[in-house]
Amino acid sequence: MTINPLALDRRTRTMMVILGCLILFSAIFLGAWLYGEQGQVTNLALRKLPPGWDQPFGTDWLGRDMFARTIKGLRISLEIGLAAATCSAVIALLLGLAAATMGRIVDVAVTWLCDVGMATPHLVLLILISFACGGGAKGVIIAVAASHWPALTRVIRAEVMQLRTSDYIKLSHRLGKSPAWIARHHFLPHVVPQFLVGLLLLFPHAILHAAGLTFLGFGMSPHTPEIGTLLAESMRYLTTGMWWLAVAPGLALVLSAMTFDVLGNNVRALLDPKTLRE
Repeated sequence: MTINPLALDRRTRTMMVILGCLILFSAIFLGAWLYGEQGQVTNLALRKLPPGWDQPFGTDWLGRDMFARTIKGLRISLEIGLAAATCSAVIALLLGLAAATMGRIVDVAVTWLCDVGMATPHLVLLILISFACGGGAKGVIIAVAASHWPALTRVIRAEVMQLRTSDYIKLSHRLGKSPAWIARHHFLPHVVPQFLVGLLLLFPHAILHAAGLTFLGFGMSPHTPEIGTLLAESMRYLTTGMWWLAVAPGLALVLSAMTFDVLGNNVRALLDPKTLRE
């Protein structure tokens, strides 16, 4: 048996990219823990300082270190994105399995819900749900989780529909196995890779939309240094030349979302043998 060196190199590069993404996210959480509440400490003698060696992201109008505030804001955004994306992916998994295993009526109902969810403007739906839930972390998580499941539901449903024609699935039916048993023992293990990849690819949307809700005033409390809060606060000071208050948190948010997108695509490539052989 011979090993294709090109495929091995592609797999190694994929693993290195995944490891690098995980190290970056671990560094964010570690940095937020090390800085603690330093981003809340005011020092009027250091107020409105531009980025420099001592303060890489500068300071705000109260002399607070923007680097510490950005790191903590990223940690909060990642936690909210993790909770929202996980809830949304679980909803997609359950609905996708139900649509493919519980008969035509359930399939039509789930398909209709997917069409309605994808046809409704995300921002409007996010604002309505978050406002109805009272805002805050709970409102943001519920809003994002309740609006991001349709696309993944369609992927899982299509995968299970294709799998239903397999011989061992037909044999299970003839042996009298229930649809729930077949879904748990046959369908669920098969769709785990799609679930994991879909979960990772939901992260960028969850993080950006959560920050967008907070920026518009329908999300986190103004006292919570989440990225959306930092961007909203910076709008009042951009005209005074304090550009770093928006640029630093904004770039950190975009880079985090892009990193999650890269992580999801590389995990998908790692789980798909055909991709590694290209």
